[in-house]
Amino acid sequence: MAASADQTYDVIVIGAGPVGENAAARASATGLSVAVVEAELVGGECSYWACIPSKTLLRPGAVRAAARATPGVADPGPLDAAAVLAWRDETTGEGDDSGQERWLASAGIALVRGHGRLIRERVVEVAPEPGSGDDDGATRLLHARCAVVVATGSAPVLPPVPGLAEASPWTSREATAAEEVPASLVVVGGGVVACEMATAYADLGSRVTLLARSALLGGAERFAGEAVVEALREAGVDVRLDAEVSEVSRPEIGGPVTVTVREGRGVEQVTAAELLVATGRRPRTADVGLDSVGLATDVPLDTDDSMAVRGTARAAGGRPWLFACGDVTGRVATTHQGKYEGRVAGDVVARLYGPDNGAPEMPPEGARSWTRYAASADHTARTQVVFTRPQVAWVGPTEAEAREAGLPVRAVSYDLSWVAGAAVTSPDYAGRAQVLVDTERQVLVGATFVGPDASEMLHAATVAVVGEVPLDRLWHAVPVFPTVSEVWLRFAEEYGL
Repeated sequence: MAASADQTYDVIVIGAGPVGENAAARASATGLSVAVVEAELVGGECSYWACIPSKTLLRPGAVRAAARATPGVADPGPLDAAAVLAWRDETTGEGDDSGQERWLASAGIALVRGHGRLIRERVVEVAPEPGSGDDDGATRLLHARCAVVVATGSAPVLPPVPGLAEASPWTSREATAAEEVPASLVVVGGGVVACEMATAYADLGSRVTLLARSALLGGAERFAGEAVVEALREAGVDVRLDAEVSEVSRPEIGGPVTVTVREGRGVEQVTAAELLVATGRRPRTADVGLDSVGLATDVPLDTDDSMAVRGTARAAGGRPWLFACGDVTGRVATTHQGKYEGRVAGDVVARLYGPDNGAPEMPPEGARSWTRYAASADHTARTQVVFTRPQVAWVGPTEAEAREAGLPVRAVSYDLSWVAGAAVTSPDYAGRAQVLVDTERQVLVGATFVGPDASEMLHAATVAVVGEVPLDRLWHAVPVFPTVSEVWLRFAEEYGL
């Protein structure tokens, strides 16, 4: 549904990625009129350049590895790179967002295409994107009766390395949307994108060099990053830790790229067909018009747990009008956590302004009646999965983070290969799991799983952490035999129950 100039809605959401869609859907479900503004594709980064295509690229290699590790299964041989890329195109809709557009329409949510920015309180200006097909030259003004939600996500950051920008390196977008597999690839970075794309392109036949300034997956337990380093090297990836990129040279765009690397006291040059830089992202707040409502630009939007933006004028009763969720807040940079924040933001807007649920004012922070309307999991139960081989999955803080926060924790670790379910999965099954127990409250506060399909074991730990399930009750959650989840019984035994 297209909108004409100067239209009014109850709620305006800037950004139609999964986060913005969730906020819009939750607000719209209670009868509020909602418009979503999107400058690119409906479905956002996750659908076309991040989660969906990256996991699609990683899946064939994981299946091949599982087949090779299973006795009696014929070695499937090398991957068909063209077929993998074609499947990637299918899962991303080949860049066609008409299905997502139809979903918005079915939910009664208006779609306004163009670049949205605030020009004053509750007013969003939408400028047409050149070449979008919707460029009729008209700039639209959308007025929000109740609230504006900013869900503009984040963008890759290139470090200030001489010659890097001029070399036109890949970022995550180009890596997940590539039309062919380069013969060789240099990956700069040690986080999720760097590790996953190094895995995927090694699987697809590229000769990969990974350059990281420190340990891999610094946000996870150290043993997780070490397991990924070992696996990448076994897969043929040249992993170099404590490597500092000092210069990049690419005389001809599309030609080979040379990266100068400092390792210890030595300097070396690495040349490859392509270069992927995955060294971090920044919230997209530079051109959202935040200065028009008295907020700083090009920095994360500071929100409370209701996802209301701090520092803006409020209506009678302290009701906020500006909300933000997802990467743009700088809270937790994952799609699933951003969608959670979007649901919170949409529900809060609906409760404050909805025709059936309107609340006259905001309650004191932490009010029990509003507990479900607070994104508390951002602090205590953040979840993360890295789809490398082995997969790495964790919830809550690492052991170091927990101790730094003053929590009295005990780490209980177990070798997953010792669990009966591992032996029937593969004779070479390898993995490790660890839980963090708050010894005063006798509840779990964190857990990490490293191994094949570790992501599938995470949600049980998440439920235990969020639910603050006492260990003497968790002991009665009997795991099925023979599955790898039997590790939960081993945790209890190791702890002394």
